[in-house]
Amino acid sequence: MEAEDADEEQILKDHRGMFALPVDADQKATELRLFSIAPPHMLAFHLAWLSLFSNFFSTFSIPPLLAVIRDDLNLTDTDTGHAGTAAFLGSIFSRIAMGPICDLLGPRIAIATLSLLTAPVILSTSLVSSPNSFIAIRFIAGFSLANFVANQFWMSCMFSGCVVGLANGFSAGWANMGSGVTQLLMPLIYSLIMSFNVPSFAAWRLAFIVPAVFQVVTAILVLTFGQDLPSGSYKRSQKVNNKSKESLLSVISNGVKNYRAWILALTYAFSFGVELTTDNIIAQYFYDRFNVNLEVAGIIAASFGMANFFSRPSGGLVSDKLARRFGMRGRLWGLWVAQTVAGLLCLLLGRVTSLWGSILVMCAFSIFVQAAAGLTFGVVPFVSKRSLGVVSGITGGGGTMGAVVTQLLLFSGTEFSKQTSISLMGVMMIVCTLPVSLIYFPQWGGMFCGPSYSYGDHLSGPETETNHYHLLE
Repeated sequence: MEAEDADEEQILKDHRGMFALPVDADQKATELRLFSIAPPHMLAFHLAWLSLFSNFFSTFSIPPLLAVIRDDLNLTDTDTGHAGTAAFLGSIFSRIAMGPICDLLGPRIAIATLSLLTAPVILSTSLVSSPNSFIAIRFIAGFSLANFVANQFWMSCMFSGCVVGLANGFSAGWANMGSGVTQLLMPLIYSLIMSFNVPSFAAWRLAFIVPAVFQVVTAILVLTFGQDLPSGSYKRSQKVNNKSKESLLSVISNGVKNYRAWILALTYAFSFGVELTTDNIIAQYFYDRFNVNLEVAGIIAASFGMANFFSRPSGGLVSDKLARRFGMRGRLWGLWVAQTVAGLLCLLLGRVTSLWGSILVMCAFSIFVQAAAGLTFGVVPFVSKRSLGVVSGITGGGGTMGAVVTQLLLFSGTEFSKQTSISLMGVMMIVCTLPVSLIYFPQWGGMFCGPSYSYGDHLSGPETETNHYHLLE
């Protein structure tokens, strides 16, 4: 044991001078310095969130202009509901596929390739002329949200277990702000184009040049400056370390058989999935119910998405803090509490009848639902080391599946009013968070049980989970 500790200490000394950030024995950073761009860790962090930001900006660039597009294309409520569902449906399959792709090729190539493939689709929004083509565009554009899986995979490759929740939270949280910023900017871009005497039917089409170009630029930055791992590219690292390659089927099978991944997917379906649905309907909800104009509706909706600047990172921070104090039990309890409170606030949002009351409840709801998403990915990196990409893909796919379910059941021309549908969505959140109590790790325990005896002899104390990054195979 002493010999192993001495070897690990020597490895740490060897690595200390190689990087700007302190690292562990696997060269993963043990600190997160948000205002640094030091390669490879912090540079990867900023490239990851910025590229995913562009994907969210592009995918959600349509809803803030929906009132104008709806009139121009003669879309019904059913058409807009189906289009919103289509955007999420495309993301489900691409997210699930993205996990194994990251395990095979690494996150950098995966992110850049998907962004470059979907950017022309965003640009093609300017060419739609019928409800069917509009739905098809939203379906394909939704594929770009699969880069969320690669984003979280990349952070787990770069940051150690003691800060991985925080890194995942900030990277995804700042990226998710794209859905809020686009609610604010797209109406302004549309108005700016209109100010040059461009007719409305042409102005909204020209506006989609901006998100398409933005996505291409970030993809090129990732390819040019990104690095998969602290030690270099993903494939080169495999060759240098002479790692035996497992078949892709084996990696996928291992991840799919892990029941924890599926519970986290369900949980994420009603945190991030609900967040996506809210991004899709919230501007139109305030526009229709409270008779505010398009710009004001966009500003209100933007405040929901832009809360990700601090709310999702706070979820990751709370997850890591609770882990230091209570181990894995703290992570799981934190997730359950945050998401249950979010469900209660969502239920309340549909019941409030005043404009300012709705805005205040919406802001509180946004903080808790986004923090719950961050807390979920505070647990994900500990589920399986061998199939990290697959587990991330299943969980991420669950998020968009939740958006599809809530959009189809509650916001696609159903008999319920939008405010009733929002309250029902809150009830679904509360119920679907309960299975978190079933997650159990033999070496760390669960919400109600400690670690099993055999693991407890080796690993004891609440700090175990962060100090000993032993992942389940």
